[in-house]
Amino acid sequence: MARNETKQTAAVPAAVDVNAIATALAAPFDVSEVKFKPQAVSGNRALAVPFVDARVIQDRLDEVLGVMGWQDSYECLPDGAVVCRLRIRLGTEWITKEDVGGQSEQPDEGDRRKAAFSDALKRAAVKFGIGRYLYRLKPQWVDYDPQKRQFLRLPALPTSAEPTPATAPEAATRKTTKSKAEATPSQPTRGKPSNGTELHRRLHDKDAQLVAEGLCQPGDLVKHVVAAGVQAGFDKDLTNWTEEAIRLAIEQVRAFENQLRQPTRGAA
Repeated sequence: MARNETKQTAAVPAAVDVNAIATALAAPFDVSEVKFKPQAVSGNRALAVPFVDARVIQDRLDEVLGVMGWQDSYECLPDGAVVCRLRIRLGTEWITKEDVGGQSEQPDEGDRRKAAFSDALKRAAVKFGIGRYLYRLKPQWVDYDPQKRQFLRLPALPTSAEPTPATAPEAATRKTTKSKAEATPSQPTRGKPSNGTELHRRLHDKDAQLVAEGLCQPGDLVKHVVAAGVQAGFDKDLTNWTEEAIRLAIEQVRAFENQLRQPTRGAA
């Protein structure tokens, strides 16, 4: 069951490269992130269909739009289905698309409801092109163990379903960032960021570093800096930050990292 799509009619600013964003959102996922589930089982054979987890969808939204560039909200329906309203930001405009996800056949009610939320997000994301190519792939019959409920071998994805340099999300994201910064030359990674766009990029890089070290969750650093900036009266969009706001961001990053790296003290 699908709901009508809604779209704000205000014009998208010219600085936003909509085509680059659309290309980045729709780019094929890394083959390691694509999984398969049996759509039908016949003896020791099953019809394998590809899918990705909801977290992979969230990662794609973060990669292309930034953690502050998208929002999702949910509504539970009486029949157990869930409506997801997914919004993405293009410049100063927000575009919304929505769809409905159904519950799984798991025995636990909580697991069935979680599956409905995930399904709703994935269906709404498809309307922005995310993972849409997976629905166009031809299902394949492969060897299957019905007792263990697992494939004995996984089907190979066609070349068209593999990411290429031309469609990789990071390449398209760099193109969009360059357009928004009026195609300024690349800036050095050392020293103070020269503008909001570079600050945005370097904050995400630092956030990823802290996550890789197991010090925080994805997006924690960015959310901390944005919250501090808003409290100080600056724009929520990091790319609009200038000299004074960038100085505040540097101080907040240092304070945030120092707090994370403080040794845990035992109880007195």
